Amino acid sequence: MLQIGPHIIHSPLLLAPMAGVADLPFRRLCRGFGAGMAVTEMLTADTSKWGTQKSRLRLPVLDEAEPRVVQIAGAQPHQLAEAAQRSADLGAQIVDINMGCPAKKVCKRAAGSALLREEALVAEILKTVVAAVDIPVTLKIRTGWDLQSRNALTIARLAEDAGIQALTIHGRTRACLFNGEAEYDTIAEVVAGVDIPVIANGDIDSPERAKAVLAHTGAAALMIGRAAQGQPWLFRQINACLNNETPPIPTRREVAELMLEHVTAMHGHYGEGMGVRIARKHVAWYLQKLQIERACRRAFNQLLDAQQQLEFISELLITNNNNQEVAA
Repeated sequence: MLQIGPHIIHSPLLLAPMAGVADLPFRRLCRGFGAGMAVTEMLTADTSKWGTQKSRLRLPVLDEAEPRVVQIAGAQPHQLAEAAQRSADLGAQIVDINMGCPAKKVCKRAAGSALLREEALVAEILKTVVAAVDIPVTLKIRTGWDLQSRNALTIARLAEDAGIQALTIHGRTRACLFNGEAEYDTIAEVVAGVDIPVIANGDIDSPERAKAVLAHTGAAALMIGRAAQGQPWLFRQINACLNNETPPIPTRREVAELMLEHVTAMHGHYGEGMGVRIARKHVAWYLQKLQIERACRRAFNQLLDAQQQLEFISELLITNNNNQEVAA
């Protein structure tokens, strides 16, 4: 069981704040499959930009499952503090600071994982944000900027001293991006070196891997990112495995019905035009998991309206009434 401030999170599985993926429809879907917490997509700390459609869609929604967690990114302490205050005013119950994003457009502004090179600035940011709000503040980092400058334990101790209430570590340096194996040994070292809850992230793509990572690192919880794309039921499978139960495998028909629910939610959340475009990548991930040929995925991407998308999914996967299980 993970506790962050007053919030008790009964499932040790969290959805990562993936930009362009972890929107409200996907967060709700993953929570329904057993994710104990789902973090919003990264939101700029520059509140003057919160009026854009992109930012408005990332703000907290009061009817979202609790705890509502907003992730903010920036490099200026007082700007981040203001963003945290505004997030709390809008209904956020936890604010997460991003110091793990490896994207060039984020790092070139000295934000995201670029901050790991500036330990004094990290300490100032954390203390300023924690002092600015009455809700818990958490932090997400990588193991360091590159293999020669791993400093996750140092950052973790700065975080603990500043009052950060939980720390998520993606087990790679910024230089590694998403390549190579996740550094579970580094995460284990941090777990042993601080008293705040540490959440392990990176390459957690199966129930077996999840169980092994928890055992190896001693982490309080796991954060799942890319592995959930196209298979949000992974949370249900992992929870079952952790409880020594047989992980249920959905049938193709069940996945089709899930896809219809998800795509309909995207159309409603974004509006038809934007929703149709965003649905394409999610449907591509689902179809890839179902081992459906690329030609079919390309055909779906040519569809221009919401009804066409729903009819395509229904005809492809439900008309045939296929109850075959999805390949593991």
